[in-house]
Amino acid sequence: MTYLDRARGALETIRAQGRYREVQTEGPKCAADFSSNDYLGLARDSRMIEAMRHVKAVGSGGARLLGGRHREHALLEQDVARWLGRERALLFSSGYLAALGAISVLAPLVDGIYSDELNHASLIDGIRAAKTERHVYPHGAIPAPGARRGSALIVSESLFGMDGDVVEAAQLVDALGGDDVLLIDEAHAIGVLGQAGAGTARGIQDDRIVVLGTLGKAVGAAGGFVAGPATIIELLVNAARTFIFDTAMPPAIAFAARVGVMLAKSADERRERLGANVERLHRGLHVMGFPVPARAVPIVPVIAGSEQNAMELMRRCSERGIYAPAVRPPTVPPGSSRLRVSVRADHTAEQIDLLLGALSG
Repeated sequence: MTYLDRARGALETIRAQGRYREVQTEGPKCAADFSSNDYLGLARDSRMIEAMRHVKAVGSGGARLLGGRHREHALLEQDVARWLGRERALLFSSGYLAALGAISVLAPLVDGIYSDELNHASLIDGIRAAKTERHVYPHGAIPAPGARRGSALIVSESLFGMDGDVVEAAQLVDALGGDDVLLIDEAHAIGVLGQAGAGTARGIQDDRIVVLGTLGKAVGAAGGFVAGPATIIELLVNAARTFIFDTAMPPAIAFAARVGVMLAKSADERRERLGANVERLHRGLHVMGFPVPARAVPIVPVIAGSEQNAMELMRRCSERGIYAPAVRPPTVPPGSSRLRVSVRADHTAEQIDLLLGALSG
């Protein structure tokens, strides 16, 4: 038996479990797309597209510490730091690499890592790679400082990307000891929650906070960042392998992201429309007996249970011209397969009602 035979056997097992996936060659052609994390509808904004035309280079040409340095990167970092109220920020080419880089640098500074059980895979992978004692705690239930062994790196999302649940930065900071560090992943909260959409940590001046985020969701561009004390950013530049050895973000994307940050900061009207759309969907789901998140946030899980039930719901939506992707293990725990519905500010009331009609059968 060759390795290809074993690979085919692994694929057959995945198919038998109802977990087979394919990468589609095009975006969904549908009446309503509920898959995108473009929560404010900025990715197709004409000002974002126009920004791409006003740069001198497409690719960066290399890592930032070699030939990949561009003025657009530094200006975007300044904009992000000011928006979030942090001392400095550092760009990475993706949020995933930002998570791996940040955890690898912060872990040696503490005695142990404590991670929420519902954290994103990028955080889990970073923690697993770190050579530091690690603990997983029940969702939202950080062990008290007295129950922890020495200084701790607390790792948590604020707006959890699969459950639409919110753990506020203030709640996480309250659980910190004097020598602890909080790495808070605001990837889904940026642009949506907090003052001027700057996330739940905005306004909390505490050097123990390090913010992780992305520019590819509500900001409508691409890339990731870490923001926090200048000393930590300086250490990341010198020690984060996913920054040092990675080709830098294309300057065209960095310039477009600057426009996205500017638009997201002043997008109160879009955030109001987004909230109204979420409330409309929540009301309809509640009538049908589906549980809904406590907060009106744009991530709305429609729990189906088994993989087969989730795929059936997805099929029913597709028949009505709706793209609402089924999420199955290992992305979510067994028995909690779901449609992960992403609501946007540019969805119409008619599109929300079309989704509700499909889910009602």
